[in-house]
Amino acid sequence: MSDDAVPDRSDRLDDYLDANELEAAWFAQPNAFAWLTGGSNVVDRAGTVGVAAAGYVRDGDGELRVVTDDIEAQRLVDEELPDGVEVEAGPWYKTSLAERVAAASPTPAAADFDVPGFETVDASPLRQPLSEYDVERYRALGAGTAEAVEAIAREVDPDDTEREVAAGLRIALAGRDIHAPVVLVGGAERARRYRHYTPTDAEIGDYALLSVTAERGGLYASTTRTVAFDPPEWLNERHAKAMQVEATALGATREVARLGGPAASVFHGIQAAYEHLGHRGEWRKHHQGGAAGYAGREWIATPDLDAPVTTPMAYAWNPTIEGAKSEDTVLVTEDGFEVLTSTGEWPTARVMAYDYPAAVVRHKVLHLG
Repeated sequence: MSDDAVPDRSDRLDDYLDANELEAAWFAQPNAFAWLTGGSNVVDRAGTVGVAAAGYVRDGDGELRVVTDDIEAQRLVDEELPDGVEVEAGPWYKTSLAERVAAASPTPAAADFDVPGFETVDASPLRQPLSEYDVERYRALGAGTAEAVEAIAREVDPDDTEREVAAGLRIALAGRDIHAPVVLVGGAERARRYRHYTPTDAEIGDYALLSVTAERGGLYASTTRTVAFDPPEWLNERHAKAMQVEATALGATREVARLGGPAASVFHGIQAAYEHLGHRGEWRKHHQGGAAGYAGREWIATPDLDAPVTTPMAYAWNPTIEGAKSEDTVLVTEDGFEVLTSTGEWPTARVMAYDYPAAVVRHKVLHLG
């Protein structure tokens, strides 16, 4: 557990407390807890609030505190938190986490879960753009995610079922200490019919799309790989077009960030790319992705979204054209693009953006037949 996790956040949190005239901000949602501490407060992955809350408290130069119950306290100290973090624990059977936070915190304060008398804080803007600490961890997550997906993709057989392939993906990711909140596998029949091809007992057939959103340490990486055996004639063409839409989204992202524009401006570039490629209304059939980080998407772009576009930041754009999809998590900086979900072992092409001075390396269809 790196001690760099906490100081990295201090300036943003100080500014937030000053701007809102608060004495403390508390985070119990798992991705926000991970962002602030570098550790996990998750026991039940179905829950929206973890077993502990991390608070940034105005006290001199700012202080990190964690509140939990006596079941979790020692484990968090031993395995999840930076050295020296103050942990306050109460009997699990006497008070709730919200009540313990309210008792421990100076006021006025804010929290990302329901604490009586506290204001509400949305951690997402605080997490953007990414810091150097985030980027280094993201590189490791992206590489591990791509390794797992590509290893399974190369083993796919036309007679495999979507569920069998999905199980392999989950196991390969788990073996790399990566969780998989989203695993989609679409064979030749269902990948054409559905944009979210949740796995079934259908056989893969002539080709398949394998898509995951993976999580480790609070960060999320999304990627898609396409494998083909005896694919329809249109697959390579549609995939190439999806790659160009994605490259355009990334080129637009960098340009809009330079100009200080909103997410809607990137979306307009995506719409123009679809129209240029002869698929004017295709964007209506599936969301196009957006900023990634300590959420699968910190925001999803729409034609009127005014969320700020920042760099350095990870973006996971995922354009689809009936039966084809191009998707990776890419670090966009002022200077260029770094594909985080890459191994260097998959066939790629350098793809030019439409109407933006940008070229991005994209993953092609892998032909196994």
